[in-house]
Amino acid sequence: MTIPCVMLRCKVSKAKSAFTLLEVMIASAIFFMAVFAILALVSSNLRNARLLQEQTVNAGILIADYCQTNKLEEGPDHGDFGQLYPGYKWDSDTVLVSSNGLFKVDYLVTHPGGHGERTSINSLSALLFRPDSPTSPGFR
Repeated sequence: MTIPCVMLRCKVSKAKSAFTLLEVMIASAIFFMAVFAILALVSSNLRNARLLQEQTVNAGILIADYCQTNKLEEGPDHGDFGQLYPGYKWDSDTVLVSSNGLFKVDYLVTHPGGHGERTSINSLSALLFRPDSPTSPGFR
């Protein structure tokens, strides 16, 4: 029994038209290098966009610092954020609410506006219980 020549050519031509394992691995490597290069570019662009955004100051960091103290005193206070947030300033007012050591602390964060005026950015109030703090002599 002899196989016609036409059938052999078809099988041989089908085998030659397929990709080899080496070609598939090289193509996959090139594809993944391109994908990772694009992902690195997108990641760096997102990081740069975050750095360009204006940082907003939250008065919560001031209250968190104030909560660490054991004693509070009535009266106003003010300060700035130094190099952390240049140009931003804060004002606080501490008031004794009750003779048992309950204080109300109000914070106001400001930033210079366009015409030299200070614009209010954030305000926050907190009640803090500090029984070891000195009370006002006239408070009852």
